[in-house]
Amino acid sequence: MRSLKKRLFVCILCPLLLVSSPSVLADNDIEISGLVIDRTLTRFGKDFGFYYSSYWRELPFTQGFNVTLYETVFPQAGTVLTLEVNGTRIYTTHFGRRANPIKESAEQAILLTIDYLAQVRANAITGDFSGTTDDF
Repeated sequence: MRSLKKRLFVCILCPLLLVSSPSVLADNDIEISGLVIDRTLTRFGKDFGFYYSSYWRELPFTQGFNVTLYETVFPQAGTVLTLEVNGTRIYTTHFGRRANPIKESAEQAILLTIDYLAQVRANAITGDFSGTTDDF
């Protein structure tokens, strides 16, 4: 009798528990957003990331958006820094081998980011998603 109960439990109840558990886990998932992910390599990129992230921290309502900074190094020409918001490229700049106005570039990038976030939110309210392409 006991082995029959064990088999019944293993054959019927265990698959039911396994099927129902992913839905419970999906409801309890934690979403992390509002991050600035710094994937820069050089001092110019790190300084840009420092200034940009200090401006980003001051912005309200950044949940749901993640910013990623990418940097491509060209040994003879400097670096190209690219800024993406949720995978959409919105800003690209070039830093030469000499000192560049990094803080001003970060200010320009944060202004473009604010404009992009406002555009995405306005399109979400109006239901018009045609304007959220990579126009920048």
